[in-house]
Amino acid sequence: MKLINYILVCLLVAVMSLTLVITPVWATDYNNRTLIGEDFSGQDLRDASFDHANLRKANFSHANLEGVHFFSSSLSGANFEGANLKNATLDASRLTRANLKDAVLEGAFATQVMFDGSVIDGADFTDVILRQDIADKLCERATGTNPTTGRDTRDTLMCY
Repeated sequence: MKLINYILVCLLVAVMSLTLVITPVWATDYNNRTLIGEDFSGQDLRDASFDHANLRKANFSHANLEGVHFFSSSLSGANFEGANLKNATLDASRLTRANLKDAVLEGAFATQVMFDGSVIDGADFTDVILRQDIADKLCERATGTNPTTGRDTRDTLMCY
């Protein structure tokens, strides 16, 4: 009887372990939420969704935001200093007066984004999908080299 109980417990533990291994991790959904001034600094938020969210003055500094969706979000005054925004969706968002210092935006989708008054020193815009008029405006104030990728901001915006 003890042997059967032992075998059943071992099987139960094995099944629970497999369940933990194959259970998918779902990205967090912050869509349509008001998160003014929230602190997300240093967090791993890969593939999270903040579509249509109010994130004014939110702190995303040094956060991993790879693949995150910020479609049509208010990000005015948000802090993205040193953040990883690779392949993020920023389309139709307001990034006015945002801090993008040393951020990596490689491969991000950013058409129809308002960057008015944003700090972009050292930001990496490699392969970012931008409208040409927006890229031209960013080139007027582009300076610095990204400390993570080693790329000059002006080069990544293809400023000539």
